[in-house]
Amino acid sequence: MKKRLYATFSGRVQGVGFRATCRRLAIRRGLTGWVRNLDDGDVRLEAQGEADALEAFLSDVRAGPVGAGIQNEQVDWREPTPGEDEFEIRL
Repeated sequence: MKKRLYATFSGRVQGVGFRATCRRLAIRRGLTGWVRNLDDGDVRLEAQGEADALEAFLSDVRAGPVGAGIQNEQVDWREPTPGEDEFEIRL
């Protein structure tokens, strides 16, 4: 069953390779979506795919790259968005 993950992470998540790590992990798990830095220092992402792949991806993201430190997260599950075919880093 396909789902869409909508999440915002705060803490030490900018300037540590967090977005690139999210993209690499999403591609490895066959997910589509995007990740971007927010002006307030947080990082937001949306990813979609099979529910078990999303759960594993979220666990991987929580481990983060070396140097990252997630202090808070907000996670929500939504309906998939049709027509998405890649995972990208947005500016």
